[in-house]
Amino acid sequence: MSPIKIAIIGAGPAGLMAAQVLCEAGYAPTVFDSMPSAARKFLRAGRGGLNLTYAEESTLFSSRYFEAEPFLLPALKTFSPESMRSWAAELGFETFVGSSGKVYPLDKKAAPLLRAWLQRLKSKGTQFKMKHRLVSWENDTWKFQTADTLQEYSFDKVILALGGASWPQLGSTGDWVKILENKSLIINPLKPANMGFNVSWSQIFKEKFSGTPLKNVTLNFTDINGKTHSKLGELLVSENGVEGNLIYTHSKLLREKIEQNSPLTLSLDLFPHRTEEKLKQQLSASRGKQSLSAFWKRLGLSGVRASLLREVLSKESLADAHLVAKTLKEFPLTLDSYRPLKEAISTAGGLSFENLDTHLMLKKFPDVFCVGEMLDWEAPTGGYLLTGVMGQGKQVAEALLKSFE
Repeated sequence: MSPIKIAIIGAGPAGLMAAQVLCEAGYAPTVFDSMPSAARKFLRAGRGGLNLTYAEESTLFSSRYFEAEPFLLPALKTFSPESMRSWAAELGFETFVGSSGKVYPLDKKAAPLLRAWLQRLKSKGTQFKMKHRLVSWENDTWKFQTADTLQEYSFDKVILALGGASWPQLGSTGDWVKILENKSLIINPLKPANMGFNVSWSQIFKEKFSGTPLKNVTLNFTDINGKTHSKLGELLVSENGVEGNLIYTHSKLLREKIEQNSPLTLSLDLFPHRTEEKLKQQLSASRGKQSLSAFWKRLGLSGVRASLLREVLSKESLADAHLVAKTLKEFPLTLDSYRPLKEAISTAGGLSFENLDTHLMLKKFPDVFCVGEMLDWEAPTGGYLLTGVMGQGKQVAEALLKSFE
């Protein structure tokens, strides 16, 4: 009897986790990817410190997946945040919980962890075929374009882990959409997730403050369902507008609001630890011979915060202590639109769960499974995304193994 041929198409974290489960069970999957090396997006995401997961209570953690939560629960049960920490430890990388609940390897680096993971997979029989770009799926024939030829394969089982369409230079191009659309599968439009938003800054403000963090501010807005949101955090002023964790955390809700009615004006509290009355009192004090800028600086109002006021108030209004205090507490930040998908950290939209059974197998095509960012779900950047895709990789591989029983 010939060995069972299992293909995993996509060498990101979802595909690699599926490969791990299979090779540890004694099977030898073959992982295909269009890029020269595996998990390039995983490496890019880890540049600022590899956020593996979050140390949160399970109900709160699963709620981060919005309306897709019911579809992600099986994956999160089989691969929880605690499972992620155990997985890293088995590869020789202890983890720690940061002040915000984020979980990191001790060195915070992605590359050593990935190297150890790939070595483990190869040692247990996983095969890798890099620079193999999937170009068609016809009946049971899967065609891949290599550097110099078109290769055809047939498999007993296939796991598609094709990614989204953000950061396409790293391999996630979304080209799979056309291939699966030809199979009459339901695919919702791909959209940016965890992305920045456009703001019409003045030229002088952009030149001076692009790349500047705005720390300890509170973002306030109402979503399309009428629910109010208020969160303290940090955002980043960019040449095009705003980005950073405070923005990414709410990017889905902000995107939906803009799609409903743009532009969107939300409120920033630039001094969340001072009341409006206290600010009025401080700003109304006599400044003597001090310039306005020097007086503001003495009150802790300088740099990007002071310049934000100049973006929305006239020169004459800057001397109105009551108006300045009110503006500092309710700064009107107008988001014109969101940045394009190719710049986004991750992808919303994708293959609808309607196409899949409870094991993430295509209903129309038994023995073909789909996992990860190519599916229609999203979550805030970092550990939520990674835990979700790796959990689905494990979920699918375990389901595939049961089909052999």
